[in-house]
Amino acid sequence: MRLVTSAFYADIALAVYVKVKALGLREEGCQARAATIASYLGISKASVERGLAQLARPAPDQVVELTSRRRTLRGGRGTSALRRTRPLSRTEAFVWVPVAAAEDLSPRQLRAYAVIAYAQAVGLALTEAELAGSLFHHSGAKAGQPLTTTAAGVVVDELESARWLTVRRRAAAYGRHQFVAHDIVPDEVPPALCEDDDGGREAAESGTDESGTSPVGEGSGPLGGEGSLANEESPTTDRPDDVSALGSPAVGEAQVVEGAWPVENPPGAPARTRPAAPLALRAGENTNSSIPKQRGEPAPAPRRPYAGPQLTMSAEIYAVLEPVHWLLGRVGNAFVARKIAREVGRQLRSGMAAERIRHRLTTRFAQTMTSDIDDAGRWLLGVALPRWGCGHQDCEAGVMWSTGRRCDVCAEVVADRFFARQRAQRLEDGLCPEHGTRPGMSGACTDCTADDAVRRPAAKKAVLDLPPGPPRGTCTGCCTRIFLVGRALADGLCPPCRSEVSRPTAPASIPMPTRPWMSEPMMCTGANDVPCGREALPTRSVCARHRILELASEAA
Repeated sequence: MRLVTSAFYADIALAVYVKVKALGLREEGCQARAATIASYLGISKASVERGLAQLARPAPDQVVELTSRRRTLRGGRGTSALRRTRPLSRTEAFVWVPVAAAEDLSPRQLRAYAVIAYAQAVGLALTEAELAGSLFHHSGAKAGQPLTTTAAGVVVDELESARWLTVRRRAAAYGRHQFVAHDIVPDEVPPALCEDDDGGREAAESGTDESGTSPVGEGSGPLGGEGSLANEESPTTDRPDDVSALGSPAVGEAQVVEGAWPVENPPGAPARTRPAAPLALRAGENTNSSIPKQRGEPAPAPRRPYAGPQLTMSAEIYAVLEPVHWLLGRVGNAFVARKIAREVGRQLRSGMAAERIRHRLTTRFAQTMTSDIDDAGRWLLGVALPRWGCGHQDCEAGVMWSTGRRCDVCAEVVADRFFARQRAQRLEDGLCPEHGTRPGMSGACTDCTADDAVRRPAAKKAVLDLPPGPPRGTCTGCCTRIFLVGRALADGLCPPCRSEVSRPTAPASIPMPTRPWMSEPMMCTGANDVPCGREALPTRSVCARHRILELASEAA
């Protein structure tokens, strides 16, 4: 319905959209050329290209209804573009329109048909004046302006002649015409729908125009004595249910008499009585009903004047309003005074203490100059009685009533508003919104740069750069780091471990060297209590090689 109700889109854009939308429902999408679409719609190729260009441009609300993707064959020769319409959201208004209507009707007739179909779908009573508001001029001095009611009536007659629309004369409420849009063109219009009223038959017999609308310059209604089309609902057109609510014989309005049905009576004032005349006469003195009564219908009972009890107030509510008794006496409207009493009673029933309401009235009345109060009732209802504060029931204007401490929620709200105003002022002055400092030569705030460096430190390198040189490895004998060159590539041993492996085992008859302070030599126990033949360290039971292995296992 954006395309239908917006003056930005021309009538041809709607017709092109309907055809492209229908072709896009196929599995391969809309691949038709502009000339093919023009042959379907019965218009020129230039008109189709103009409609496609308008649909592809952003509207004033920056919405694009149609997108086109150009394609090229493998041999380099171009082919027709692939066009897709914008998918609709669940909240957008839309109406289903037959594709045959776009091919059979002109673009302007299609737009009018879409408006009528939408009104029929949602149950709206549409008039020609309202239909004219959705049809626009798209060229000339009146571009962008809606059509006149007479021009809209001509379009309606064309739709009826094309049998896409049936007009039921004076069949709707309040004497309106009823428009019935058809999804399929009927073979022939039913006789019941073609029957015209007496005025139409008289017009046909007299040789006047048989169309349902008036020619140019003859008003908005059809000829033949049918009068103007209704554009406002009049409650006195049909017979109302309440026959006692009579209308004026001159203007058809209901009775308007000040104080005819008083709701409240102020103290000391006599009760107002209803005037004897049942009508508000403005152009005549006829007091009889303009609506004839049915035979046997009883006459309505006259309404009696208000004679109820005067305004009373409980002692509890009157005691709560004690700080503003002077203002309460200045409230001359009994209805407003009753609303004040009901508001106090509602707060008392919700659990609010009477001392709290009395303190509120006293404080706010003391903070207001008496000369500034023009209407006592409005001030009491709008300023004095309402509770100010957050959603917490104990909060009273930013202070907790039970403890006397400041409300944390209200303090946060006040602080947020202060920072928002401060931020807006700093942005207006060209300062940093967070620190209020001038930006540096690079255009960035130095304080913000430092804060970002503290919050997001530079990430450490996950892998250390390897030093230059030959590849390195671990000795299989002593677990030391060695260069993997030469013989180390084959046996994986360092030179000391290789010499020990290649050295022959000493014979058992040769005594092992002993230490002066020990009675027997200290040998390395090796791994798994198997001696390795090396001398142990002075303070350890293993040699240097196996000590390295122990330290490596402890570190792991």
